[in-house]
Amino acid sequence: MAYQEWSIVVSIIAAVTLLASVHRIEEGHTGVYYRGGALLKATSGPGYHLMLPFITSYRSIQTTLQTDEVKNVPCGTSGGVMIYFDRIEVVNYLSPSAVWDIVRNFTADYDKVLIFNKVHHELNQFCSVHSLQEVYIGLFDRIDENLKKTLQEDLTSMAPGLYIQAVRVTKPKIPESIRRNYEIMESEKTRLLITHQTQKVVEKEAEMEKIKAVIEAEKVAQVSEITYRQNVMEKETEKKISQIEDDAFLARQRAKADAELYTAQRAAEANKMKLTPEYLQLMKFKAIAANSKIYFGKDIPQMFVDSGSPGSAIKASAAMDILDME
Repeated sequence: MAYQEWSIVVSIIAAVTLLASVHRIEEGHTGVYYRGGALLKATSGPGYHLMLPFITSYRSIQTTLQTDEVKNVPCGTSGGVMIYFDRIEVVNYLSPSAVWDIVRNFTADYDKVLIFNKVHHELNQFCSVHSLQEVYIGLFDRIDENLKKTLQEDLTSMAPGLYIQAVRVTKPKIPESIRRNYEIMESEKTRLLITHQTQKVVEKEAEMEKIKAVIEAEKVAQVSEITYRQNVMEKETEKKISQIEDDAFLARQRAKADAELYTAQRAAEANKMKLTPEYLQLMKFKAIAANSKIYFGKDIPQMFVDSGSPGSAIKASAAMDILDME
């Protein structure tokens, strides 16, 4: 029985020893080992590993992106006003190849020395040379970028392999009385900005109305000019048409007058050629022959001459010629 009991005890001790020697490193972490408080040079990656139980201990160091939160950081401005930053987030990651050197120089809790303490120090350095106005409003949008740049410059020389990805700084807390003043000031600035924007809108609308009026006036002027030119062209066309008609009428009248003149000239020439003494003598005899009565003597009674009848002049003329012949 004693042997069996001893075997059970040995088995239990062996099982406990085995359990104490087996450990697991998560993905995205690197294991470092201590023996008797001294850092061993061996490191391990993700997975299960063995170590000497009760003599060797290990720490799992994260090598992926992690966010360290630094809370309630006091900061005194150059004017002597104490303000507090509620939360500052520092996104960083550690290269696996630099784990052993950084743990050896700054322990496994390296982020306390290299990040938390540095954030406190750099923020106080920044606040001490700037006024409350600059820290709270004027330069607040640059704090995170400046803090990231300063931290990375120090880490590059002190702890190569530790990188700052981003820094996010929340709005600091300031005394209540000062905060109310800032709120009033911001309210006034907002009101002034709204007024200024409203004025710009009104000016823009007025400018647009002016441009619209100018465009409308130009359109009316162009339409008037087109209408005027159209009327002028119509009048000129009417004038040309009237002039052409007048010229045509004048030409017709001239041609008619020339034709009548030519006809009269030809008739005169014909009459001139036709009125020979022989022709006139013949016409006289014909006129005498046409009379039914012939009176002879020196005195011809006036009663036989009818001034109203067409043949009276001819008859009288013929009678006179007969008298002459006698």
